[in-house]
Amino acid sequence: MPKKIKINKIVSKKPETKKKKKKVKATLTRERVLTENTDSAHEFYNQSRFGNLLEDGKVQLSLLEALYLMEKGKLLIKDYRKKNVSSDDFIKKTKNVEPNFWIRYCVFKDIRDRGYIIKTALKFGADFRVYDRGVKPGEDHARWIIYPVHEGSALTWYDFAAKNRVAHSTKKRLMIGIVDNEGDVTYYEIKWIRP
Repeated sequence: MPKKIKINKIVSKKPETKKKKKKVKATLTRERVLTENTDSAHEFYNQSRFGNLLEDGKVQLSLLEALYLMEKGKLLIKDYRKKNVSSDDFIKKTKNVEPNFWIRYCVFKDIRDRGYIIKTALKFGADFRVYDRGVKPGEDHARWIIYPVHEGSALTWYDFAAKNRVAHSTKKRLMIGIVDNEGDVTYYEIKWIRP
């Protein structure tokens, strides 16, 4: 007689779903985005140095930071009428304030996705300053200043020399981020060399 084989039915368990984090609510002003005063909003600043922590406990984000966090599903932005703002509407509104927004955003997003902290560098006469991985602003100085440029735009030697002079005088490395039509970024680091 053949042996009976017992077959156990395997019931697959549904994978445990992670508790979805609530998006931080924020309001779009003309040039900035202000978050609510919550622990989740404070994490943006404390963990990754997004924005600036204000006295009232809100976090003030740049338009670039806000779009990045919105695309990552961490931020819900409303306008002054309390209506949700989609990322497409957000981009349209920011282009009115800042015509070069998309080129700058491509560089900002790429640097953030690579794990670096990137902040504005207006006081250095540049678009951005970038910190080494693991370094937060205030702990050490930025390593690079970056100028985003579209691949089709022209940069004169005078502009180039001025950018290089700014980087050299602030003891930072100069990087040019060239953005192509697909939004991909290629970086060129420039250094002074003495013959």
